[in-house]
Amino acid sequence: MTAGTGGSSYGRSQSPQQPVKIVIAGGFGVGKTTMVASVSEIPPVSTEAQMTAASVGADDTTLVPEKGGSTVAMDFGRITIDDEVVLYLFGTPGQRRFWFMWDSLCRGALGAAVLVDVRRLEDSFGPIDYFEQHRMPYVVVINEFEGAPSYSSEQIRDALALEPSTPVLRCDARVRPGAKQVLIALVEHVLGLANSGRSDSAPVYARP
Repeated sequence: MTAGTGGSSYGRSQSPQQPVKIVIAGGFGVGKTTMVASVSEIPPVSTEAQMTAASVGADDTTLVPEKGGSTVAMDFGRITIDDEVVLYLFGTPGQRRFWFMWDSLCRGALGAAVLVDVRRLEDSFGPIDYFEQHRMPYVVVINEFEGAPSYSSEQIRDALALEPSTPVLRCDARVRPGAKQVLIALVEHVLGLANSGRSDSAPVYARP
């Protein structure tokens, strides 16, 4: 697999592209909708609803005061990696009351990118536990919010109790090139697990 320009490869290759489903997960307000929108080559589909007084006490917006909407079902986008691979992106809802949708969204996925806000690391435990329990390969992605403290990858790894083999990546979810490289790294991580014969390279949900 080679990194392409992100544009359509129609007419450039005789062989069909391989569709790959990828999940973008993480806690509330961590940047999942932003990441899908920034990398998608098609107008992204979002089920974001306006936050109302009913969310007071349920959704903590202290560190993301500008957030006025919340994903209630999923986000969807598509990005062509190269002549061989096109990724279909499914962003999960972040609030726990919508987590019952995760099983359906993750079914058939090759792997997941778990977005993390270092100011709210505790919000990452649930998503990480989910993918570990379901044996789905994942990478941890530090979304670099302005003004957030800086920690080394090893500090993040220790704080989240990650396996040594789990990649810790960084990007600004608003910036397409960096976000795209994260997705490429995720696919390469999954391929590496498969080539090494690791048991978690065949996740429970990696089926049609």
